[in-house]
Amino acid sequence: MLFDSPVLAPPEEVRQEWIDFNGHLNMAYYNVLFDHAVDHLFTKLDCGPEYIEQRKLSFFTAEAHVRYVREVHAGDMTRCSLQLVNHDAKRLHLYQELFHTDGWLSATSETLLLHIDMSVRKVATIPDDIREKIDALAAAHQSLPQPAMVGRGIALKRQQP
Repeated sequence: MLFDSPVLAPPEEVRQEWIDFNGHLNMAYYNVLFDHAVDHLFTKLDCGPEYIEQRKLSFFTAEAHVRYVREVHAGDMTRCSLQLVNHDAKRLHLYQELFHTDGWLSATSETLLLHIDMSVRKVATIPDDIREKIDALAAAHQSLPQPAMVGRGIALKRQQP
């Protein structure tokens, strides 16, 4: 199985109904665009909607860190890239970048996904056939540099009195 390095989701237009009162993309819809890119990846890994229906397995987001770099507006065309940073038997660590199709960076997202047995809604080991595909994705992404934003926290240092 061959994967792009990084995986590129299809371009997507910013919809008017996603615009907030500040006149730009509402922060919640950045996550929608990032999630659509993850859905694109899951289709390639054979763990999309049919994975839930047939095997009663899925992935849940456990943690996400979005960084807003430059605003996008209604009608703007965007494209999301996705890199597998790390993985183990039950988790995926992803890094994504949302670009305007003119080439500039709009936002980044770092997420930790848990593999879930939907029959009990608990974390479960990824099946071997899916794990092989994830390993192939990891091999394709192995030569990508570690993104500088990975692992960053949010902090505002307290002023000393």
